[in-house]
Amino acid sequence: MISNHHQSVMFKESIDALNLIPNGIYIDATFGRGGHSQGILDQLNDKAQLIAFDQDLSAIEYAKEKFNDPRLTLIHSPFAQMHTIINEMGLNGKINGILMDLGVSSPQLDNAQRGFSFNAEGPLDMRMDQTSGLSAAQWLQAANEEEIANVIYQFGDEKKSRHIATRIKKFQLEKPLETTLQLANLVSDVVRGQKKKHPATRTFQAIRIFINQELKQLSDTLEQSKNLLAPNGRLSIISFHSIEDRIVKRFIQKNSRQKSLPKGLPIANQALEKMPFKDLGKQSASKEEISHNKRSRSAILRVASRNS
Repeated sequence: MISNHHQSVMFKESIDALNLIPNGIYIDATFGRGGHSQGILDQLNDKAQLIAFDQDLSAIEYAKEKFNDPRLTLIHSPFAQMHTIINEMGLNGKINGILMDLGVSSPQLDNAQRGFSFNAEGPLDMRMDQTSGLSAAQWLQAANEEEIANVIYQFGDEKKSRHIATRIKKFQLEKPLETTLQLANLVSDVVRGQKKKHPATRTFQAIRIFINQELKQLSDTLEQSKNLLAPNGRLSIISFHSIEDRIVKRFIQKNSRQKSLPKGLPIANQALEKMPFKDLGKQSASKEEISHNKRSRSAILRVASRNS
């Protein structure tokens, strides 16, 4: 059974971090099933605007069916296209806040046909946008052993990446690798001794990140935020694994840490060194939330404010 319910992680904290202005213009970069979007809309007046992005067509179709709000604009697109689309709307530099929830939504995980889950049999797809690009099965068939090993190690931090890649290509000599359980069982034969998580967790994560170019999209969108946000506009970003969080952390630190001024530089020139952002810190999910939503255990919320 496919569920449309998705419990947004750090719901209140991530929305509070936006420091909402009732008549502001906001972006929900990862609409999902609209939990955060609804939470934002609930605090905005009728003059406000919320622009929601999602590259998953099923999320957009769900939104069109369930959301009837003239303040909400839906965009079927990867959020890395945000700058182009917002520019076309004439809103560059006018956005008061951007919220990004980087996790895979529960409906995506629960639908075996999407290929994200190692717990249910389904086609090995893993594309967020099933209307374009190679599926995981197609890429694994075309890639060589070294390419597969590098992806699994780089994006999953899986120490047995080369053994897994070898096993995948050996399996494909006999028949195509086409389903989630085929891959999960293959990895489980290589990775043993995992107690707290499934042996295939890191491999599935790595392939999903690669197929959807998630880290490049994140890095590109963070850079775009410099021009998108209005003065005092907020970035509120929830990440779920260390690779994503490291990218967000380094971006905020790089763009908020005051550089040393050359000796003898006139005081008037100090304005040239003003950084784009102010780092407003990070937080993790509360013990109470973790107790009833295990997905929140690894969540980290980082917040930054665009300098005026």
